Amino acid sequence: MNPHEITITVKTQYLPEQSDPENRQFAFAYTVTIRNAGTANVQLIGRHWFITDGDNDVKEVRGLGVVGQQPLLRPGEQFEYTSWATLPTPAGTMRGEYFCVTEEAQFFQAPILEFALVMPRTLH
Repeated sequence: MNPHEITITVKTQYLPEQSDPENRQFAFAYTVTIRNAGTANVQLIGRHWFITDGDNDVKEVRGLGVVGQQPLLRPGEQFEYTSWATLPTPAGTMRGEYFCVTEEAQFFQAPILEFALVMPRTLH
Protein backbone atom coordinates (compact mmCIF):
# COMPACT_ATOMS: atom_id res chain seq x y z
CA MET A 1 0.00 0.00 0.00
CA ASN A 2 1.22 3.49 -0.84
CA PRO A 3 2.12 5.33 2.40
CA HIS A 4 0.68 8.55 1.04
CA GLU A 5 -2.42 7.74 -0.95
CA ILE A 6 -5.09 10.43 -0.95
CA THR A 7 -8.55 9.99 -2.50
CA ILE A 8 -10.49 13.09 -3.47
CA THR A 9 -14.18 13.30 -4.34
CA VAL A 10 -16.05 16.44 -5.37
CA LYS A 11 -19.74 17.35 -5.46
CA THR A 12 -20.86 20.55 -7.16
CA GLN A 13 -23.95 22.74 -6.97
CA TYR A 14 -25.09 25.79 -8.93
CA LEU A 15 -25.92 28.78 -6.70
CA PRO A 16 -28.76 30.74 -8.36
CA GLU A 17 -29.05 33.19 -5.42
CA GLN A 18 -25.40 34.27 -5.82
CA SER A 19 -25.50 34.32 -9.63
CA ASP A 20 -26.33 37.19 -11.97
CA PRO A 21 -26.54 35.73 -15.50
CA GLU A 22 -27.35 39.11 -17.09
CA ASN A 23 -23.97 40.36 -15.84
CA ARG A 24 -22.10 37.14 -16.72
CA GLN A 25 -21.71 35.93 -13.15
CA PHE A 26 -22.42 32.26 -12.46
CA ALA A 27 -21.69 31.00 -8.94
CA PHE A 28 -20.99 27.40 -7.98
CA ALA A 29 -20.32 25.64 -4.70
CA TYR A 30 -18.11 22.58 -4.55
CA THR A 31 -17.74 20.21 -1.64
CA VAL A 32 -14.47 18.29 -1.51
CA THR A 33 -13.85 15.16 0.56
CA ILE A 34 -10.18 14.35 1.07
CA ARG A 35 -9.50 10.88 2.50
CA ASN A 36 -6.19 9.49 3.65
CA ALA A 37 -6.18 5.99 2.15
CA GLY A 38 -2.48 5.51 2.86
CA THR A 39 -0.49 4.32 5.86
CA ALA A 40 1.22 7.57 6.93
CA ASN A 41 -0.11 10.70 8.63
CA VAL A 42 -0.48 13.40 5.96
CA GLN A 43 -0.98 17.15 6.21
CA LEU A 44 -2.51 19.17 3.40
CA ILE A 45 -0.47 22.37 3.19
CA GLY A 46 -1.53 24.01 -0.07
CA ARG A 47 -3.65 23.99 -3.18
CA HIS A 48 -3.34 24.83 -6.87
CA TRP A 49 -6.49 25.13 -9.01
CA PHE A 50 -7.02 25.61 -12.73
CA ILE A 51 -10.50 27.08 -13.31
CA THR A 52 -11.55 27.04 -16.97
CA ASP A 53 -14.68 28.86 -18.13
CA GLY A 54 -16.83 28.10 -21.18
CA ASP A 55 -14.69 30.47 -23.31
CA ASN A 56 -11.60 28.38 -22.44
CA ASP A 57 -10.11 31.20 -20.35
CA VAL A 58 -8.09 29.69 -17.48
CA LYS A 59 -7.61 31.24 -14.06
CA GLU A 60 -5.02 29.79 -11.69
CA VAL A 61 -5.50 29.93 -7.92
CA ARG A 62 -2.74 28.98 -5.47
CA GLY A 63 -2.70 29.24 -1.72
CA LEU A 64 -1.97 27.74 1.64
CA GLY A 65 -4.39 25.16 2.99
CA VAL A 66 -8.09 24.96 2.22
CA VAL A 67 -10.74 27.24 3.75
CA GLY A 68 -8.11 28.61 6.13
CA GLN A 69 -7.05 25.19 7.42
CA GLN A 70 -4.16 22.79 6.89
CA PRO A 71 -5.75 19.54 8.06
CA LEU A 72 -3.69 16.64 9.40
CA LEU A 73 -5.19 13.32 8.31
CA ARG A 74 -4.27 10.07 9.98
CA PRO A 75 -4.72 6.85 7.97
CA GLY A 76 -8.43 6.30 7.33
CA GLU A 77 -9.43 9.86 8.30
CA GLN A 78 -11.12 12.31 5.99
CA PHE A 79 -11.63 16.06 5.80
CA GLU A 80 -14.54 17.71 4.02
CA TYR A 81 -14.98 21.35 3.12
CA THR A 82 -17.15 23.49 0.89
CA SER A 83 -15.91 26.43 -1.14
CA TRP A 84 -17.15 28.30 -4.20
CA ALA A 85 -16.11 29.75 -7.53
CA THR A 86 -17.66 32.16 -10.01
CA LEU A 87 -17.46 31.94 -13.78
CA PRO A 88 -18.41 34.41 -16.52
CA THR A 89 -20.09 31.53 -18.40
CA PRO A 90 -22.84 29.05 -17.36
CA ALA A 91 -20.42 26.11 -17.57
CA GLY A 92 -16.77 25.39 -16.95
CA THR A 93 -14.37 23.01 -15.24
CA MET A 94 -11.95 22.86 -12.35
CA ARG A 95 -8.93 20.66 -11.74
CA GLY A 96 -5.78 20.93 -9.72
CA GLU A 97 -3.69 19.45 -6.97
CA TYR A 98 -3.17 19.55 -3.25
CA PHE A 99 0.33 19.87 -1.86
CA CYS A 100 0.84 17.49 1.05
CA VAL A 101 3.60 16.45 3.42
CA THR A 102 4.01 13.40 5.64
CA GLU A 103 5.29 13.55 9.22
CA GLU A 104 8.63 12.32 7.81
CA ALA A 105 8.75 15.52 5.68
CA GLN A 106 8.05 13.70 2.41
CA PHE A 107 6.34 16.15 0.07
CA PHE A 108 3.92 14.94 -2.59
CA GLN A 109 1.09 16.19 -4.74
CA ALA A 110 -2.42 14.72 -4.72
CA PRO A 111 -4.12 15.32 -8.09
CA ILE A 112 -7.68 16.64 -8.22
CA LEU A 113 -9.29 15.24 -11.35
CA GLU A 114 -11.24 17.62 -13.55
CA PHE A 115 -14.87 18.17 -12.61
CA ALA A 116 -17.63 20.20 -14.26
CA LEU A 117 -19.40 23.32 -13.05
CA VAL A 118 -22.67 23.54 -14.99
CA MET A 119 -25.80 25.66 -14.56
CA PRO A 120 -28.85 23.38 -14.84
CA ARG A 121 -30.79 23.83 -18.09
CA THR A 122 -34.06 24.36 -16.23
CA LEU A 123 -32.69 27.70 -14.99
CA HIS A 124 -31.79 29.18 -18.40
